[in-house]
Amino acid sequence: MSKPVTVITSLQNDTVKAMAALLEKKHRDRSGVFLVEGVHLVQEAFLAGAAVEKVVYDEGRGIPAELQDHLDHSSCERIAASTAVMAKCTGTDTPPPVFGVVAKLNPEQNALYRENSLVVVLDGVRDPGNVGTIIRSADAVGADAVLLGSGCADLYNPKTVRSTMGSLFHLPIVEGDLAEFLPEAAARGIQLVGTSLQAEESCYSRDWTLPTWLLLGSESHGLSPLALATVSANVIIPMRGKSESLNVAMAATVLLYEALRQRDLNPTIIPGLQPK
Repeated sequence: MSKPVTVITSLQNDTVKAMAALLEKKHRDRSGVFLVEGVHLVQEAFLAGAAVEKVVYDEGRGIPAELQDHLDHSSCERIAASTAVMAKCTGTDTPPPVFGVVAKLNPEQNALYRENSLVVVLDGVRDPGNVGTIIRSADAVGADAVLLGSGCADLYNPKTVRSTMGSLFHLPIVEGDLAEFLPEAAARGIQLVGTSLQAEESCYSRDWTLPTWLLLGSESHGLSPLALATVSANVIIPMRGKSESLNVAMAATVLLYEALRQRDLNPTIIPGLQPK
């Protein structure tokens, strides 16, 4: 038996106002839910077992075929909305055909301290596109978790969510105070590796097979004094051209793939390193 569908066409509808308010962090924090935009992200939310509370689709375009089976097995609210409503509730220039309202995630903090962990720590990375891309790269290499310190772009900012391409549903993303987490990691014997243009050690000389937290700061200010005081080492990515630096998301991807190479692909290239 098909579930009932609510049709909403008015921009003054209270449900529409509540969903549009989720474009702002204070309303996401207050309600404990966030927006996922587009067929792929809604599908990823269902596949990950996230708590999808509402699915809203463009009335004129109908339910996307890719979501039909998920909806048939879900008790979430279904809303058919006008294109104007879709535009008001989403953060893109062209409204997506569907979006979801999903409960904020509850990440497993113990993932930060798994045996031989590889964790990405973001320290004041403010651009939501960079934060989302780094989460996507961390997912791609099989990192254990991502830790977002204070001053980072909000994980649930619609641009951050879009930039993850669904990866925020694939690995734990912990938000917390680095003053608490970094000393704990150091006490557990985890190496804390930062990046610096003044570093003398190449990223390709570092042993990434050890339990590692990779610390990345903002492009304008770098790592905070707290992070700088706790890092075990700083590395630099060698560059042969005239570019002064890579942006933080590109740098994260280079470093994470070097960690993957050493851990899983060809560890014998580093002198003294033994294959697993």
